[in-house]
Amino acid sequence: MIDPPPDFRRSPWEERLQFLVEAMREMSSESDPQKMVKNYGNRIGRFYHRDGLLALSRRELSRPYYRITRSHLWTDEVNPWKQKSLLPLLDRGVLGEWIYNEQPLVVNDLRVSETDPAIEHLRGMRSAMIIPQFDRGASMNMVVVLKKEPDGFDPETLPEQLWITNLFGRATHNLVLREELQRAYNEVDRELKVVGDIQRSLLPTDLPRLKGLELSVEYRTSARAGGDYYDFFELPDGRIGILIADVAGHGTPAAVLMAVTHSIAHTHGGDPEPPSQLLQFVNRHLAARYTPNGTFVTAFYGIYDPIKRTLTYSRAGHCPPRLRRARDGEIVSLDQAVSLPLGIDPDEPFEDCVQTLEQGDILVFYTDGIIEARNALNDLFSIERLDLAIARGGDNVESIVRSTMIQVENFTDDAAPSDDETLLVAKVM
Repeated sequence: MIDPPPDFRRSPWEERLQFLVEAMREMSSESDPQKMVKNYGNRIGRFYHRDGLLALSRRELSRPYYRITRSHLWTDEVNPWKQKSLLPLLDRGVLGEWIYNEQPLVVNDLRVSETDPAIEHLRGMRSAMIIPQFDRGASMNMVVVLKKEPDGFDPETLPEQLWITNLFGRATHNLVLREELQRAYNEVDRELKVVGDIQRSLLPTDLPRLKGLELSVEYRTSARAGGDYYDFFELPDGRIGILIADVAGHGTPAAVLMAVTHSIAHTHGGDPEPPSQLLQFVNRHLAARYTPNGTFVTAFYGIYDPIKRTLTYSRAGHCPPRLRRARDGEIVSLDQAVSLPLGIDPDEPFEDCVQTLEQGDILVFYTDGIIEARNALNDLFSIERLDLAIARGGDNVESIVRSTMIQVENFTDDAAPSDDETLLVAKVM
């Protein structure tokens, strides 16, 4: 640490500048407000003589109450932000008069009554410089610099001390706010992790093992929790219901509505078929209770029959799945039986469509986070790039999922997803 010039005020400006640069550099690297105040006090005390110093606060208090937050008498360090219960709470007296008066002041003939509530901190002091620290237009804090001799302060220095002390006070307050913000962020992050864990627990833990259909899936959220949803419903005669849905938006609100959608879908009485009936059931309940603010859910629900090799489906505003035909590699869109997303109109009609499949056909279900992923130039990954990935992904469902997601990552330069991404691939055996 650089020592201050012997006579700071009268020393060459280069020496003063060197000392202050070192002081500012040290304080700017400090993230703990308590340590910053301590270091600042040590430095200032080395070139501004003083016999005592008090810091006062009236935050969260009303007249005439105030707290002493720092005192030259204390041998044990007290953190005023974390140990508020240890701070003396006083009322009235000369300190109370000063802090509620909100005026900078030099008192060069200080005389304090022995009955003053703060006498132990002021006893033996004959001059004081009172420096209010303003926040939102009021003196919420105050610094009182003390000397034992009378006429210890030059009033000419008061304006300079006022602005220096207030600038430092503002810097300290900003550090306190940053700490509080970080604590709040950490708490929110912990809650989001819990929400994310709950939300992911609603997704299938294992893919169903089926005769005639091979499955693979990958699910990524843009935040700790997401609004994408996929599910399977085992039906009589070896049939399987495949549901994929996407709540508008992402993050915690989307995760909550995703959980609601899951709950509604699983409270449907009897087998969830035909697809239009399940979507109608979910839509009616969402619109009646959970989506009055304009939120909605897109969904695709299809039932695969391994005996007939058919997919009967209904679509509520969701991205149409892609079908890669085994016989010629052509990729077609399952874009029939489309209706409004769920949660908009409780009376929206839903229809069913039947798609005949062949052995080796590959179905690709996805959410719009895949095709709307953007690169640095703000270009979309697009349905064309998805089709190209499907065409080049081989015949194994896991390799199609893996290679497609890698291409999305490469396209976005491994940036974190801006929206939830779900890719579900099924192959007809």
